[in-house]
Amino acid sequence: MSDRTATRPRPGHGPVRCDEVAPGVLVYPLRDLAAAAGVELDTLPYTVRLLLENAAHLVAAGTAGPEVLDAVLRPADGADVAFHPARVVLQDFSGVPVALDLAALRAAAVRHGLPADAVGTAIPADLVVDHSVRVDEAGTKDALRVNMRLEFSRNRERYALLRWAEQAFDGFRVVPPGNGIVHQVNLERLAQVVVRTEGPDGHLLARPDTVLGTDSHTPMVGALGVLGWGVGGIEATSVLLGEPVLLAAPRVVGVRLTGSLPPGTTTTDLVLTLTERLRRHGVVGAFVEFFGEGCAGLSVPDRATLANMAPDYGATTALFPVDAETLAFLRITGRSEQQIELVERYCRAQGLYREPASDARVRYAEVLTLDLGEVEACVAGPGRPDQRVALHAVPRSLDLRPAAGDHGARPADGAVFIAALTSCTNTSNPGSMLTAGLVARRAVEYGLTVPSWVKTSLAPGSRTVPAYLDRAGVLPALEELGFHVVAFGCTTCHGMSGNLLPEASRALAEDGVLGAAVLSGNRNFEGRIHPHVKAAYLASPGLVVAYALAGTVARDLTTEPVGVAPDGREVFLRDLWPTPEEVAEAVRTAVGAELYDTAYAGLYEGGASWRALDTPRSDRYDWPAGSDYILEPPYLDAASDGPAADGDLTGGRILALLGDAVSTDHISPVGAIPRDSDAGRFLSGLGLAEGEFNSFGARRGNHHVMVRGTFGNVRLRNALAGGKEGPWTRLQPTGELLSIHGAAESYRAAGVPLVVVAGAEYGCGSARDWAAKGTALLGVRAVLAKSFERIHRSNLVGMGVLPLLFPAGLDAAALGLDGTEELDLLGLAGLGPRGTVTVRVRRPGGAERTFEVVAALETGRECAYFAAGGVLPYTVARLRREARHAVADPA
Repeated sequence: MSDRTATRPRPGHGPVRCDEVAPGVLVYPLRDLAAAAGVELDTLPYTVRLLLENAAHLVAAGTAGPEVLDAVLRPADGADVAFHPARVVLQDFSGVPVALDLAALRAAAVRHGLPADAVGTAIPADLVVDHSVRVDEAGTKDALRVNMRLEFSRNRERYALLRWAEQAFDGFRVVPPGNGIVHQVNLERLAQVVVRTEGPDGHLLARPDTVLGTDSHTPMVGALGVLGWGVGGIEATSVLLGEPVLLAAPRVVGVRLTGSLPPGTTTTDLVLTLTERLRRHGVVGAFVEFFGEGCAGLSVPDRATLANMAPDYGATTALFPVDAETLAFLRITGRSEQQIELVERYCRAQGLYREPASDARVRYAEVLTLDLGEVEACVAGPGRPDQRVALHAVPRSLDLRPAAGDHGARPADGAVFIAALTSCTNTSNPGSMLTAGLVARRAVEYGLTVPSWVKTSLAPGSRTVPAYLDRAGVLPALEELGFHVVAFGCTTCHGMSGNLLPEASRALAEDGVLGAAVLSGNRNFEGRIHPHVKAAYLASPGLVVAYALAGTVARDLTTEPVGVAPDGREVFLRDLWPTPEEVAEAVRTAVGAELYDTAYAGLYEGGASWRALDTPRSDRYDWPAGSDYILEPPYLDAASDGPAADGDLTGGRILALLGDAVSTDHISPVGAIPRDSDAGRFLSGLGLAEGEFNSFGARRGNHHVMVRGTFGNVRLRNALAGGKEGPWTRLQPTGELLSIHGAAESYRAAGVPLVVVAGAEYGCGSARDWAAKGTALLGVRAVLAKSFERIHRSNLVGMGVLPLLFPAGLDAAALGLDGTEELDLLGLAGLGPRGTVTVRVRRPGGAERTFEVVAALETGRECAYFAAGGVLPYTVARLRREARHAVADPA
């Protein structure tokens, strides 16, 4: 080890000695930093150790004082932990708005007399185009080509913006469409676990590969020991500009895994069980860390399945510390031996390599134990990821009418209209996908077929998947059952499922059949998967194939046949399901490093369609005239309707009165734009045919469309709408039933500020910045709820919308709110973290009630964002201040 010492002393902690972990590569020893504060490193959760390393680099670089180390090691109320990730990952539905915001910030900078390059990216970013593609064609060998062609024809303007961003901002790279899903690409290729950076004195430093992503499932990379979590696009923009993420010292919950999974179960069954239990326990905002002897039997893809669904069980992130399995995965996915050696040496030197014998020394805020041997085959549904249902109980999870006529001959209640092998959660797992392939092969051997109303699709998260399915000899069987590759992207998992098959559409229209979707995804909120399919179940890939064959969820697959062979023999799930040994052998023989090297060769190059796109080259984006996709956003300069000078908001009206678990899909849907919606009528008014509407997700560069789609989910239940589902409310004081957008416009014309009132877990689901942007553009100034999901709360603050928490024991029902009231919010000026706001409810008859609520502003920086009207106005103001200081002090 080297005796070299960094030149920056740190008060309270002494100088930082740099140790050498590889030739010419240095580190700041974490054990010394912990010891200086009187803490033993081995007692700290690994996530805290990673935050400590991050803080050490901030201090050594001179961008923070030693108090950031104390905030990690000795957390106290009100102390912020500053976090600068090594990089950012984006997907296109949330990444296009980030590129748009960067372009708009440059335009605003120039308007204020600043150079365009005053707005630049401080850290690298990879944007993976994975959300745009829709399953228009399925069940045919030509599906992939057709869907890719349509994807490019619909999204040329959006992609041109991304091509501009690539050349305008340093370190901004775009992975073109057709390469996979961001989280799987991150796991299999982008993540390095340990990165090399230049230290403050010019020497080379090793440090953890940490990441923030504009998608809630970013924690999936925690399977590799990489600390990362999802943020909204608004927060990602500020991070790219060099702003730190400030968070309260995390509550770290340890999850001890014991035992091993029983035969007939999969990692999907495990993660659905985990999601149910952690939701019930309550880990919202916590960091979850896995340990215990059960980890040894879980491969990195297994761990990725568990870490991926961290937001679905409510956690900020999830982590499996680096161990031998991590190194094995890096090797099999084609990482260099030099990189693997650096990871091992660095993690061992820094106390970041997990040795099972040291588990007992780690002190967690809480410890939960899950025995893998207790896991049973299950699904989650019909409308939430934490609604775990044992496989035998699935038929009882829906209120189904008895089937009429020949049972199984035509669709009846419970008919499976969509069966999708999709999503990074499960297609990243070779064991799960090969299980599905083996089920399909046996089904074909029995002569089973998929009913004509089931739309089947295979949308892998990377190009490695069909390669190993083919090598294992199971891809032809999947294709024979209709599971042809339709895309390398998210597709059905986030609602880009396309039209139903004709027989399914007829059953819905003529018989009112309650249809179902079964997918190997991570989200199934109401109206998300398809607006006309009311029930959606998350399931392992093998069960997706089984339910496709059955054609219904009204059958108990543990006792009833999946199907009937041509010779009349009943075929049961047990006849199709492979043994653990068969799956392990398939993985061993089919998966190898060469598949990953081939799949990721030329990752950033794209095909001919991508290379043929226009690539604008300038420091400022030239907003295309007459575009219906890309418009300069309206929320860059300080909001004119921000906090009043006297700190009060008076005469507010309730725009929506909502219940528990309102998801970001309810607030800002991403799927197809309905013809008869406000957004559809707006696009029709521009002369577009319905076939040109595309989706809300693809239209995120057009605020006129997006604000009209806010609270536009067909399953939204607003108590002010008198039982009518969808985007409806009542205008006060007339009581007229209007669309939410129409009512908001009427209130805007009258100068009336708006409030949304909701229950618990408001904003659960995707990291969808437009759920906050649309809310703000409707004129909503505050959201009063029993609790918020982390990312949406942060996004609201980032748009200058104030999240407020009901006090314990009080909610809309207890107050008797019905929407006829006026609300005053008093004391908004100068709010500090967790400050108190007074709410005065004034009823039509003159009666009043006053109570106090907590402003869910968690840090001083969030308070500054709110006071400025949001992150982007705050950033413009900061750039102007810095320019003035530079002029005043040119030295």
